[in-house]
Amino acid sequence: MPRRAPPPEPTPASGSTTKGERSKAKLVAATAELLQRQGYHATGLAQIVEESGAPRGSLYFYFPGGKEELACAALAEAGSAWRERLETLVNDTPDLLAALDAVCNTLGDALEASGFELGCPVATVALEASSASEPVRATCASHFAQWERSIAARLRGSGVPRATAAELAVTVLATVEGALLLAKVERSRRPLRHAAKVLRWALWGAMASTAPPP
Repeated sequence: MPRRAPPPEPTPASGSTTKGERSKAKLVAATAELLQRQGYHATGLAQIVEESGAPRGSLYFYFPGGKEELACAALAEAGSAWRERLETLVNDTPDLLAALDAVCNTLGDALEASGFELGCPVATVALEASSASEPVRATCASHFAQWERSIAARLRGSGVPRATAAELAVTVLATVEGALLLAKVERSRRPLRHAAKVLRWALWGAMASTAPPP
């Protein structure tokens, strides 16, 4: 596989960021991309160091737990950035059904732009490594739990009762994640379009059931 250019150095918010901190950030960014692209077992420390351009010594200095600790840090950061991007999109779209469409379209755009290689930043590792590493499993579980809570909060904000919102959030999360996986395998946006259509009916029904009678 041809070597890609190292991730760009993070731009510090102030002049206080040290060279070591930049090396740490580059290791995390490179690991996140590799995990998303090829999974946990196929990603080795030598490849991470090469892709990041960071000194090898900085890897064990900042991540004495090695690959497992670095993977958890990368998954947590990538998952947080993913959720923040989607939450911003949802918050900027007042209509709930329009927000659902916007999320599915954005995910489809990103997947297609990557040549159908890069879906959820956590899903690939969650599928293959959760049974092999408890810290990795817990990190993946935390990502999905936080996304689930975010979905439930938005549903409650649209008038869906708390208990229904909690159950529906699981359905939305599972449907979108499953659609992303199928879209990646099929190399087509079709699963995301169908998922959005079905979820629109589910969300509309949940909101209609809470509306006052005419």
